[in-house]
Amino acid sequence: MVDKYEDPFVRIASMIGGDEYLKVARSLLKAEDATDEEIASSTGLRINMVRKVLYDLFGKSLITGIRVKDERKGWFVYRWRTRREEVEHFIESQKKKITERLQQRFDYENYSDFYHCGNEDCNRVTFEDALEGMFKCPSCGSVLNLKKNDKSKKAYSKKIDEIKKDMQQTF
Repeated sequence: MVDKYEDPFVRIASMIGGDEYLKVARSLLKAEDATDEEIASSTGLRINMVRKVLYDLFGKSLITGIRVKDERKGWFVYRWRTRREEVEHFIESQKKKITERLQQRFDYENYSDFYHCGNEDCNRVTFEDALEGMFKCPSCGSVLNLKKNDKSKKAYSKKIDEIKKDMQQTF
């Protein structure tokens, strides 16, 4: 379990992947330049799980790996190190992606007409689909009527504004 005073790197890792990520992140903070075997040993996780977590965090630029030759074994191993300075950038990029997706959905809701039969079990349909089906509900066969979608447009707009406001306060 993560508490609110935990290092931001550990909190983000936990949000990304849960308990395994939490254990690996804590281990990385305790021992900079640790190998995957050392991390597996300190966390009690299987080596393949540790590697999966490390590669995912590496792909998100939250850690970096340095390839070095193991003198005892004679092959190359990676020594992993946190990039705690990238946590804020990662958070901001995630907020930006979410905002873009919400904006796309808002635009779709804003510029589309939807039709519904009034039956809660049936889905709403676009104008094109309603026209193709002669304004009969594809599920129950009832007549389709124009459905206002002001609630969803307002909800998307509000969430977009909240995230944008939060992003502005960060900088």
